[in-house]
Amino acid sequence: MSSHRSTTPLRTAVVGTGGIARSSHLPALRTLADAGEVELVAAVDVDMDAVRAFAAGAGIPHASTDLDATLAELRPDLVVLCTPPAVHRDQAVTALKAGAWVWCEKPPCPSLADFDAIETAERPGGAGPYASIVFQHRFGSGARHVRRLLRDGAFGRPLVAHCQTTWYRDTAYYSVPWRGRWATEGGGPAMGHGIHQTDLLLDLMGPWSEVRGMAARLVHDVETEDVSTAQVRFASGAVATVVNSVLSPDEVSRIRIDCELATIELTHLYGYRNADWRITPAPGVPEETVAAWRDFGTDEPSSHLAQLRALVADIRAGRRHATSGAGGRQTLEFITALYKSAFTDNPVRAGEIGPGDPYYTELHGGAQGWAPDTARKEEAHA
Repeated sequence: MSSHRSTTPLRTAVVGTGGIARSSHLPALRTLADAGEVELVAAVDVDMDAVRAFAAGAGIPHASTDLDATLAELRPDLVVLCTPPAVHRDQAVTALKAGAWVWCEKPPCPSLADFDAIETAERPGGAGPYASIVFQHRFGSGARHVRRLLRDGAFGRPLVAHCQTTWYRDTAYYSVPWRGRWATEGGGPAMGHGIHQTDLLLDLMGPWSEVRGMAARLVHDVETEDVSTAQVRFASGAVATVVNSVLSPDEVSRIRIDCELATIELTHLYGYRNADWRITPAPGVPEETVAAWRDFGTDEPSSHLAQLRALVADIRAGRRHATSGAGGRQTLEFITALYKSAFTDNPVRAGEIGPGDPYYTELHGGAQGWAPDTARKEEAHA
């Protein structure tokens, strides 16, 4: 089916019961369950003790370590993946083939090849079931307001943008074995940390056409980078800089867009409210116009809840969700291009990376000093 009956709660299974499931997904799901939009029917995890404790605490009737059996027995409408990125492809394909929509925590999956395999498993036509990605910063009221004004041309042409995710992660953070490894974390800060600001930048600015990237491993003993920078050209002609870091004691997440008639700034850390946005008009813009720009309306913070509400509404209406299909792929393609540019020292253009390109299947592209084997060899001889 391509939509879900509007009066019936979406039967929902949570796969993976770790920190992100407990802190972000479960509160959002409970809120929508109280509103009759979803029904939590199952929890799945590789650790039986963990999944039983999670299910008991959340009042979920079914706890299991077997995703296939859960899908076959309970036939959920929606599967929420809160598992590590390395298993997202297999779990998403399995859920899609069982007839369930998928909402997948970021990073979406380790490669464009994996993403395309997930999309191939969707039913033709695009209305569903399909897989979508957790990119919750698109869904706060602030982003909705600014996106509409940009699309309507209210600010004039976007000209210059800056996007930074400059955070701090210490040695203890990377002592967890799966962190900082291509196979298990999917990438460094360009993929695992800055992906949310990057996604919001691309959503606001429109299609990108070219990226020139740099990456470095300056502090941490990891396979991936711990800092990256990029210069970006958009299809509109606008240019931007992107900085992703886990080396920055003064932590901030920031986007700034300079347009012909205004500068738009967003400054926050892990989530924003309307008050975190600032619009500065160019000289000569009428005061009443500026007042309308600054009227963001009812404050809905960027959050898993904001996106989940939108996703459920789209499923019910038989619509493509904004972070599914091409709408989710654009961000992963950009990040892949950033890595390819950084590791090859060449500009990368949109649409360039496809089957046969080493970066299509692995973000490190087999590059000397960055691919896992070469990274270990260089450490051994250091």
